[in-house]
Amino acid sequence: MFNIWKAFGLISFLFIFFTTSAQNASSGKLKVYIDCRVGCDFNYFKSEIAIVDFVLDRTDADAYVLLTGQRMGGGGVEYHMNLYGQNMYQNYIDTLVFTTAPNVTASEVRKNILQYLMLGFSPLIAKTVYASKVKIDMKTEVVPGISSTLKDTHDQWNYWVFNIAASGQFNADQVYKNRVFGSDLSANRTTKKLKLGFSMNGNLYNSLYTYDTTQFRVKNSNYRLYHTLVKSFSDHWSYGYQTIFSSSTFDNYKLKLSFNPAIEYNVFKYNEVNNRFFVLRYGIFISHNDYYDTTIFNKINETYLGHRFSGAITLNKKWGTFNGGAYFSNYFYDWSLYTMGLNANADVRIGSGLSFFVHLNASIVHNQVNLVKGIITEQEVLTRQRQLGSNYNYFTSFGLAFRFGSIFNNFVNPRFEGYGGF
Repeated sequence: MFNIWKAFGLISFLFIFFTTSAQNASSGKLKVYIDCRVGCDFNYFKSEIAIVDFVLDRTDADAYVLLTGQRMGGGGVEYHMNLYGQNMYQNYIDTLVFTTAPNVTASEVRKNILQYLMLGFSPLIAKTVYASKVKIDMKTEVVPGISSTLKDTHDQWNYWVFNIAASGQFNADQVYKNRVFGSDLSANRTTKKLKLGFSMNGNLYNSLYTYDTTQFRVKNSNYRLYHTLVKSFSDHWSYGYQTIFSSSTFDNYKLKLSFNPAIEYNVFKYNEVNNRFFVLRYGIFISHNDYYDTTIFNKINETYLGHRFSGAITLNKKWGTFNGGAYFSNYFYDWSLYTMGLNANADVRIGSGLSFFVHLNASIVHNQVNLVKGIITEQEVLTRQRQLGSNYNYFTSFGLAFRFGSIFNNFVNPRFEGYGGF
């Protein structure tokens, strides 16, 4: 037994020695780690940039790239590319900001990101032996009849964006059939100082349950109309309101009309939203409800006033990502009718190859004033024909992940990928 463990130890030592030596052999290339939080085509990047080494751990990189994005009012995306030098380049820090137009294809997006990656890498590659391999083209195409002088663009839509959608869903088996029809309509106008929006959506649900010779059909519908206006008056403060008109057979709302004014304070400046965001909001609400059936409080309609406090935070840093929030809401006429909750999502890199993740969402609910009075049948429970009472709900997942082995990630091999693979 001793000889077996001795041989195993010798083999392990030789394996680690040779693999480490092979990995530490410098190729002279810039080692790059890209932390993409907006969806990136890494195979494309590796195919198009051959004079850097892509590594799998940020601690092994000479250049760490953090790429985040924020959707703009017109439908495009504003990207922030933060570049941090490490090792011998640790004094290098830069940020590139660029945008993509609405309705661009995924191919155009990845090409745009690639262009700015190459621009960001250029000052660092210039310090390597591969500097002579870089080709730079700074020519621009001149279109006849068009002045090269930059001018402010006149928007014939005055920054309004419209979306229309309709959808259908069908699924069935021997004992169950379900059909869902939906539609959406929205109109939004977003500038630096003002957000204005209108949206409508509706859904029809039709389900058929079959057991032996018995059939049971469930029909539900909901309709919603939202109007939102938000005005900013400094780098940290904004105020606005939301008006909601809705109807839902499942939730027992024949008519729900509410008006919600609120004020918001951002601890950081709003233009730092891609990297950090910490807001506190306070608002009041007034709501009028008409119900299909009498509620557990013996109401067929009612009007009430309440308030809501909430906070939300998002951090995109080299060590990972964190976003979370908490809220509390209650009615003034009865403070025992309240709801409160929190959510948190974190992905933290603890050390080389080791990371921790957690997802948490939990709520305490004591304000279901819309619940239908009376006994709920077993059939209604199983088919989710109407909303049931619950004082809480939660979801959580967490874990550790550890990666070791080769630090390089330069190769693209798409064999046996996609639908129909192994």
